[in-house]
This record gives sequence, structure tokens and C-alpha cells, in this order.
Amino acid sequence: MKKNILILLVLFTLGASLDAAALRPNIVLIFVDDMGYGDLGCYGNKRNKTHNIERLAAEGQRWTSFYSSGAWCVPSRTGLMTGRHPALFAAGKNNLAKVRDKLMAAMLKKQGYATAILGKWHLAGYPQDFTKSPMHPLECGFDYHFGTPGSNDVPAPPGKRQTRSLFDACDKFTFKVPLIRGRKLIEVPTDQELLTKRYTQEAVKWISANKGNPFFLYLAHNMPHAPVFASKAFQGKSKGGRYGDTIEEIDWSVGQVLKTLQDEGLSENTLVWFTSDNGPWLIFDTHGGSSGLLRDGIGSTWEGGMREPSIAWWPGKIKPHTS
Repeated sequence: MKKNILILLVLFTLGASLDAAALRPNIVLIFVDDMGYGDLGCYGNKRNKTHNIERLAAEGQRWTSFYSSGAWCVPSRTGLMTGRHPALFAAGKNNLAKVRDKLMAAMLKKQGYATAILGKWHLAGYPQDFTKSPMHPLECGFDYHFGTPGSNDVPAPPGKRQTRSLFDACDKFTFKVPLIRGRKLIEVPTDQELLTKRYTQEAVKWISANKGNPFFLYLAHNMPHAPVFASKAFQGKSKGGRYGDTIEEIDWSVGQVLKTLQDEGLSENTLVWFTSDNGPWLIFDTHGGSSGLLRDGIGSTWEGGMREPSIAWWPGKIKPHTS
């Protein structure tokens, strides 16, 4: 039982009904970037259409007081993957490389899980050559990797810094963001309009290919981190503007994941958890989201910086509830 303590604690917290099969459910963790507490319909947003995420909330458990580990990207992801306060890994002897075998994916892999990360990693700064980094996802418990080393605004164009005017003027190739599969550089710069779509397509294929064994999928979208981009099918469609377009494409992505789980007969043995790393980048207007009635956003330890949407879905195990 010791090896299943973490999963048991999560399930008891959720009020899930338990049996022997529940000890090794599939896990899909959808972790978005810079989404605010007020960006989803089930958290009060009236402009963005998020029907699939609202379905998660209606059929699962929605938390109204859930907090990230940090107020910006790296500490939040450090806390998520280690289960420890991110300040413990700031510098010195307690660095992350020394606990690679204890990160979330590594622990699950030891228990027989297939593991994959699709999207943003950002757990080890931004090394010169990410493919050779000792903190590459493939060194941290993941069997499969497809995504970017860090945020979609790094590296910035030479001589430029991240400002609202630059974001307003940039196109999908302005930021020379590398897209990497495993240890192979696929393209640089990557087409940012296609990131959400490509991660979703990869998720669908990977779930189907690994349905025979317990699996952990970490779907870590780059969006809606500024500058925001959506694919052609979603551009100009949201009442929430450019930012809303990216939210609605993420909602579509959630729908595709749920459909795949249902089509493959996996729903009743899969825990899907949806949340964000920190609050919205409010200063960027059409490139930033909403904290709703909460104060402030990313970088702040006020509620708007660390209180996040959080929804857990598992048909037949988690009873619909708002907690």
C-alpha cells in the first residue's frame, strides 16, 4: 500500500469510491499556462465559451479554493513535480537534479506507468542546449516528450524585451521558440498558432497507443501565456478577443481528450485533472486573462496570482460536487 499513498490521499480528498482497480488509475493532468481564476464559464466568465471544461466541472468535482505552488511558471511547476515547497530547490545542494528519481513522473514510472509530457517543461531554466540537459524530461521519468523547453516568449528577439507593444506587433514566428521531440530539435521557430492543436493530436495518439497499461499524461499547454495564439479555426471566434480564442481552443482540446478516453473505453479508469500554474498576466490586455473578483495576477501572492481553477473528473468514482 505504501507505493499508492499519494494516489489514495488524492482519492480520499476527492471523495472517490475506492476498489482495488482504483489504486492504479490512468492519470491525465492538463496544466495550462497563466490562466486566471475568472477565465472559465464555470468560474463566472461570460465571454469565453468553455463547454467541455464546464462538462468536466458538472460531471466531476470543481474546487473553488485551490492554490498553485508558486505565483509564476518555474516555482509552480517545481512544486507540482516534487510535492515540496519550490524555495527548497532555488540553489545550492538541494537542487532539482538530485531528486530526478523522485519527481512525479519518475515515481509513477516505478509503479509501471507509461509516462508522457506534451507541451511546456520549464523546470530547469532555459539551458543553452535543452536536448542535452540533465533536467530534460527524459531524465526525469518521462518515456515520451514533445514540446518546448520553456515559455512561448523565450527567447525574445535580439535587443527586445517582452512588452505589450511587442506582443501586439509580433507574429507566430517572432519568438524563436524551439519545438523538440525527445532529444531531436523538430523546428525553430515553431509555428505558435499550431501548438495547442499539435499537442492535442499527439495526446489522442499517445492515449490510444498506451491504453493497455496504466499511463500518466502530462498535457502542459503553452497557452494562454502571452503572446497568445490560436489556430485558424479559432481565430476571431471568441467574445473574449484574442485571449478568448486561445481559451476556447484549449477547451476544444479538453473535449478531444475526453472523447478519446470514452472511445477507447478508458473513462471509468482515468482521473482527469485540469488546472493552471498561476494567475493571468494582467498588464497585457488582449494577451492576458482575468482573475475574476480576485486581486492581482501572475507574480503576486495575492489571491489572483495563486488561486487557480481546479477540476477533477472520473466517472463512477468522483461524485459531481463543488468543494
